[in-house]
Amino acid sequence: MKTKITKKTILKFFGVLLLILVLSVLILFAVVIGRTYTFKVNTELGQWENATTIYPSLSPEQKKQLLENFKVAVQIPTVSFSESEQNTSALQEFDLLLRRVFPKIFSSSLVQHEMVGNYSHLFTVPGRDPDLAPYMLLAHIDVVPANEADGWDAPPFSAQELNGFIYGRGTIDNKQSVMGILQALEYLLERGYTPRRSFYIGLGHDEEIGGPQGAVNIVKLLKSRGVKLLYVLDEGLTIMDGVVDGLIGPGALIGVSEKGQATVKLSVSTPPGHSSMPPRESGIGILASAVTRLEKNRMPNLFGTGPERATFEHLAHKFGWPYRMVMSNLWLFSSLLSGVLEGQPDTNAFVRTTTAVTMFNSGVKINVMPAYAEAFVNFRIHSSQTLQEVLKLIESTISDERVKVDFISGFDPLPISSYDEDTFGYQIIKKTVHDIFAEVTVSPGICVGNTDSRHYTELSPDIYRFAPSWYKPGDTARFHGVNERISIQNYEEIVLFYFQLMQNSDIRNLPGPRT
Repeated sequence: MKTKITKKTILKFFGVLLLILVLSVLILFAVVIGRTYTFKVNTELGQWENATTIYPSLSPEQKKQLLENFKVAVQIPTVSFSESEQNTSALQEFDLLLRRVFPKIFSSSLVQHEMVGNYSHLFTVPGRDPDLAPYMLLAHIDVVPANEADGWDAPPFSAQELNGFIYGRGTIDNKQSVMGILQALEYLLERGYTPRRSFYIGLGHDEEIGGPQGAVNIVKLLKSRGVKLLYVLDEGLTIMDGVVDGLIGPGALIGVSEKGQATVKLSVSTPPGHSSMPPRESGIGILASAVTRLEKNRMPNLFGTGPERATFEHLAHKFGWPYRMVMSNLWLFSSLLSGVLEGQPDTNAFVRTTTAVTMFNSGVKINVMPAYAEAFVNFRIHSSQTLQEVLKLIESTISDERVKVDFISGFDPLPISSYDEDTFGYQIIKKTVHDIFAEVTVSPGICVGNTDSRHYTELSPDIYRFAPSWYKPGDTARFHGVNERISIQNYEEIVLFYFQLMQNSDIRNLPGPRT
């Protein structure tokens, strides 16, 4: 018996399908909208123990003095030119400055001071309760070179005031932290402060060249003493105001990891000859093709496999429409967001291992075919990849036996530190941000550059990279660039931040989640 399929039956079948599709879309829409208004992973903790015995405030005289101290620090050109060349006379001058402007720290029987690697500083501040695990604050004294001819509005080592800002190399990398940490401790000691919890301060002198004599030797010294740290706070991410499209209000990103690095040398050797009789492919051409393949075939987009997804989810409730809908529903819109992020160089760095051709050398004379060509390529490795994985991808992408690939240096991405509700270091930093900057939303983030803190992984599993410098649109270009500057108000806030952080860290235990 044959079943007769009529036009009416077909229409009914498609009607049911359409109804199912419409209902599915409506349900999906309801889920997305509901989640948009209810999604919030950035929870607050309950009632905190009050560890603030000295209110964070500055008198007019203190504001004047801390500004003068900071200006003098910026005026000292503590430049690291290369791994073999540093301005050691400036480092010696900086040591004398610290001893002069922070007399309480250097004369206190409470504080132990040591020089490490000739120019780095290690301060030990013992607490009243030896059962509490210590923490550590890091910063670095050295700066990168700066040339006034590059277009500075004020000489780079003048610390000149312009429209409420201090201009100079090191104002945001990283003398604001060096001076801010010590200035905060100086003021606390002046007011009779003795901490409950022990802590250390490490000031490296060669961070800009990898920290081989400063941070590395400080770590060796602490390891030899059996020191284990509850948390470490170094420079890194900042407070961003108006930098992230759609974010309502400023956001503070606390770096919970750093990308790894790999530097490789690509080289091609070919027979030399006269330029009047060139080969079909020159060594330069072969090498250029290999470099082009690396640039065109980018490393895979890995958004969501590292902490970058958590960054947007913790900020989701502070985005306006339609951004909030996307950030609250990354289970659905992850591909959309990752595609947008990879479209710009500054955000592309968060979603993949980046490829940067930084040096290309070949040729000795216009009419001579060069026998040798070389290029150096620097990769910043995403949190979910390893150094070995990246090196294999480089080889497979180039896929040319004529191109020799030599590994120069590198290391894996740093471990991802916890940012859970019960993680002491992260929550203490977050609370301190809220104490000083009430309007700021805090989120975990990934540091695309590297800091001295990468040497401290054996001392603590919880390492954070954050300095409360205030970045507005265009300010990221000032980092290692022209017209590096900090507002006078922001520097005062930085001093107060560390002033409060030292006291907040004195609590014994974190409170539970707010109910």
